[in-house]
Amino acid sequence: MASFGKRRVFGRVVVMLIMILALAIGGLFWFDYLGIVDAKAFFAPALRLAGLRTRTGEALPSDSPTLLDDERFAKQLGAVEAMRQELSERERQAEERQAAVEAMAQEIDDRARELDEREISFKQMAERYENRRANVEQNARYLTGMPPADAVRILAASDDQTVIDVLRAVEELAAKSGEASVVAYWLSLLPAERSATLQRKMNEKPASLD
Repeated sequence: MASFGKRRVFGRVVVMLIMILALAIGGLFWFDYLGIVDAKAFFAPALRLAGLRTRTGEALPSDSPTLLDDERFAKQLGAVEAMRQELSERERQAEERQAAVEAMAQEIDDRARELDEREISFKQMAERYENRRANVEQNARYLTGMPPADAVRILAASDDQTVIDVLRAVEELAAKSGEASVVAYWLSLLPAERSATLQRKMNEKPASLD
């Protein structure tokens, strides 16, 4: 009884192996039909013994029953290759456009950064200007409240631009308050050559706090 069971198991194993082999061979021929592998070239000797036609590497005759299928398959392959090349070209163009967009974005960022830096620099210059203007106006008030001789002595020890800025501030304060300006009197107390130089510079450069 045990021997009979072993024969049945062995028979099943043999049948399974035959089925697996048949499926493998059938799968190879199916892949061969799809053009994925060349199974007929491998099985060519056995196929010739069985009287079946195999691939010879030569063009099929015009009366071949598979000629239309082969031509259709060749056209499909050509269409697939053309589509692949078109997709590759589109991908290349997309990459070029992406690179151009990234370069443009970088340029915009650089310009925005440059504008920010200029704005910061302008604000700093404006703050320095306002601070210096406030200091000049404060000095003009101090000098106006001093005796003229003391004020002129301080002005004589300052550089020309500082003196010009103070004199202009004194004139502006006098105009706002409706009082007479002491600038002309101060200039008369300065040495003649220094007074002439200051007046010439004030005429050449009407206004400046640089």
